[in-house]
Amino acid sequence: MTMKSRVLNRSRRIGLSLACAALMATAATVWPMGGSVHAQGSSIPGKEPDLSGIWDGTPRARPVNSETVPWGKENFPELNERALAYQKVFDEALSPKYDCQPASSPAIQYDPYSMELVQWPDRVLLRYEKDDQLRTVWLDGRKPTGADWSLQGFSVGHYEGNALLVDTDHFTFDITGFDDYNGIPSSTLKKVHERYWREGTELKMTITVEDPMFLKKPTGYTTRWLPVRQGYKISPWDCDPETSRAPVRMMPQKYK
Repeated sequence: MTMKSRVLNRSRRIGLSLACAALMATAATVWPMGGSVHAQGSSIPGKEPDLSGIWDGTPRARPVNSETVPWGKENFPELNERALAYQKVFDEALSPKYDCQPASSPAIQYDPYSMELVQWPDRVLLRYEKDDQLRTVWLDGRKPTGADWSLQGFSVGHYEGNALLVDTDHFTFDITGFDDYNGIPSSTLKKVHERYWREGTELKMTITVEDPMFLKKPTGYTTRWLPVRQGYKISPWDCDPETSRAPVRMMPQKYK
């Protein structure tokens, strides 16, 4: 190999090394190590609304949920005969929440705790203080696989005007999948549609649920979150199964 060839090859190796280093630096900036939800703010400023932040969903922001909140005469779900049968035989002692099973949509969005929303270029992360749940809303057009069935389902979304629209399906069956208070289950046919937008300092959401296995027609509600106090951090839930199960021992038994 001539001196000229060796110099040329050395120059090429140096150039390739610099290019790889630049690419890795860019990747580290876009895809932070460890997947921390605090690493990124909203993606491509000016292209979509800024919905990011930690949001207060406690009674400071809205009434506490119950058998009739957020459900009322106007929006209470119309149950079919199958759902009414499940509701009739439902035993509170069997509720999965007493075994530290997390709430699912459309209940977890209304539970009186804080939520963190983080916007990345290809996804939106929704972290709920209640039950330590983290939902991923994919913005990159990906499709679910057979491994994506879960309690929280598989979510895809897109921005439309000043709002984030989210569609979720691939839910697993849940005996209290509609809410924790009315004994209404949800099936693998459940689909949830959410719309998030800002009104001043408030984060607003409208949610619509359809589940032809149990509901005669779709139903939903609208709610809001307020900004948390300065310096607030989401606390770990750390559900203890023994403590969580304790109330069951004092419940009147529905069946012998």
